[in-house]
Amino acid sequence: MPRVLMVDDDPMVCMAIEFCLQPLGFEVIVADAGEACIDALETSTFDLMLVNILMPHSSGIETIRLFYQRPPAIPLIAMFGGAFAKLASPSPEFLRMTLELGATCCLRKPFTPDALLAAVNQCLTSRQ
Repeated sequence: MPRVLMVDDDPMVCMAIEFCLQPLGFEVIVADAGEACIDALETSTFDLMLVNILMPHSSGIETIRLFYQRPPAIPLIAMFGGAFAKLASPSPEFLRMTLELGATCCLRKPFTPDALLAAVNQCLTSRQ
């Protein structure tokens, strides 16, 4: 069973992602901020990580930076939305930063279950 660490402060987003992935055999562990994410990484192993990069109490970009300082690296999907979801630019500066920090791919909220599954499959394939 693939294990996914989900880092997002929005419980509705976490529930929606769990609802999509759990029936497909994924175990989804939720951390609501960067510090909880680092704690989870120190006590468990994961096959994939999803990180919201725009959180009010924690910077997803900082979480990604700290994450990639720790071995072993696993595939990471950076998620973003809110005010930036309506930008015409497909690659705002902070999105490019997440890719430069090592994110495997990015999802713009709101995204469809199909887009989530495609990103998850891309990440798990890249890991092999």
